[in-house]
Amino acid sequence: MKKLTFTMENYLEAIYELSGGTSGARVSDISERLGVTKASVNSAMSTLAEKGLVINEKYKEVFLTPAGLEQAKLISKKHFIIREFLMKVLKVDESIADKDACSIEHVISSDSVHAMQEFMKENDISCPEI
Repeated sequence: MKKLTFTMENYLEAIYELSGGTSGARVSDISERLGVTKASVNSAMSTLAEKGLVINEKYKEVFLTPAGLEQAKLISKKHFIIREFLMKVLKVDESIADKDACSIEHVISSDSVHAMQEFMKENDISCPEI
């Protein structure tokens, strides 16, 4: 599958976090979470539906497909590991670490995220599995 844009990855992550990975997410909640218009959310949902990552029926909640869920989980875990690394290893303030993790998660390789995770494990710093 062709790599998604940062924006599309952010939509997947928002749906995953809002839905808990099991239920659906409302367009209005996605809009509020990302600070975009409902029209922007609807446009993005059409794109993600064409890619087979969401099920989006007009006036209903948006659901992740199995492929969408897998991708969203990976994005979310990357974000969490990077955020934890920035906060626990580099002592970056939580709000800055969260914002930076959101930017970094889209461009960093899985190898680098794994290295961060391994560093934290080797130094007895709690870290989620990826």
